[in-house]
Amino acid sequence: MDFSIILIVIGLIAVFASFFLNNSGKHADELEKVSISLHQETNGLKKRLKAVEEELMISINPISSNSRNKIQEKPVHEIIVNQILSLKTQGYSIDEIADRASLTTEQVKSVLQSKGAIG
Repeated sequence: MDFSIILIVIGLIAVFASFFLNNSGKHADELEKVSISLHQETNGLKKRLKAVEEELMISINPISSNSRNKIQEKPVHEIIVNQILSLKTQGYSIDEIADRASLTTEQVKSVLQSKGAIG
């Protein structure tokens, strides 16, 4: 009987010791670090998403006659200018060049006039 009481006391001491000596503090710190990093990544993604939404909202605006004029006023990139000149020397018409370069015929005429390809 004394032997069973001694085993019960040792068992209780072992249970209490396991609560106090457990490494649950380390696990809580790791869990907190993971939670913080997840929160930071989520905030970063929200900021990126907001920036993309703002860019899309800017580009979705309906095209009015004023915006069409602004598009035509933008300078044509040098690569497109070279493409236009090359197509002209190959014998393509202004309409065909405009279709291939995704420009208006007025823009193609303007580029060709500025480069002296047409009079």
